[in-house]
Amino acid sequence: MRKPASKKRSSAARPAAGDDESAHGRLLGAATRLFCKDGINATGIDAIINEAGTAKTTLYKLFGSKTNLVHAVLETEGRQWREWFIDSIETGGGSAQTKLARIFPALKSWFGEERFYGCPFINAVAEHDKDQKQFRAIAMKHKKVVLAHIEKLAGEMGAAEPEVLAHQLALLIDGAIVAAMVSRNPDVADTAGLAAGSLFGPSKLKKPKRAGETPQLMAV
Repeated sequence: MRKPASKKRSSAARPAAGDDESAHGRLLGAATRLFCKDGINATGIDAIINEAGTAKTTLYKLFGSKTNLVHAVLETEGRQWREWFIDSIETGGGSAQTKLARIFPALKSWFGEERFYGCPFINAVAEHDKDQKQFRAIAMKHKKVVLAHIEKLAGEMGAAEPEVLAHQLALLIDGAIVAAMVSRNPDVADTAGLAAGSLFGPSKLKKPKRAGETPQLMAV
């Protein structure tokens, strides 16, 4: 733990905290790029510090271990992705159905980026021992936030089963991400969007009650 700064400390001696912050950002950025492109297991500490331009001792000072760095990358990537995703479907307003319909065009834009390497959570779970709970726990935490927002919109749309619709859309999202990563074809988002459109039909919505309608009593 860093000692508190002394009141008599000169201003020339203060940039250390800023240096750590800068190194932290560089290491996090380098690890993110390499983990996403080459894989977590295939990326060694030396590759990360070379990419970041820092010393190995700095990495261990700031993160403690490669595992902690992986966790930091996933947490940061997840937060940034969720912010982008929610902003993409909410920007422009409109009905809940209009917002849900923006999901796959937004994904298509993401798939078309040069540095699109798939979902870091799917990739992390896929390349590690499936009995390891640490990466699954982080992935599920991420997915729950995304699912909750989609379920909220599904409820506002009037879906008969908002939770079911949210999970159906989430499966299409995950499937599209994997297909785009394998094929390098952003157009898979269009196909997933067509499938999603079939989930928004009248048969999937709550049926409005007719005026004066009362529930029937069942014999016991």
